[in-house]
Amino acid sequence: MKSEYNFSNAEQGKFYHPDATFQYPIYLEPDVNQFLSQIAAEKNIDVQVLVNEWLRNNIKIIQSIE
Repeated sequence: MKSEYNFSNAEQGKFYHPDATFQYPIYLEPDVNQFLSQIAAEKNIDVQVLVNEWLRNNIKIIQSIE
């Protein structure tokens, strides 16, 4: 790392995008990952698709109880 940096030619806000959305990675515990990977492989779908289906179903259940 340099002791000093020259920002005299920098352009403020050059990489700022107000409409940007972020997707955060979710890390599964090894046992959960293994279980979900096995089910996803049996259904021939991605683990991400399976997890989203399960989460959507849980959201519906929670909303129906409220």
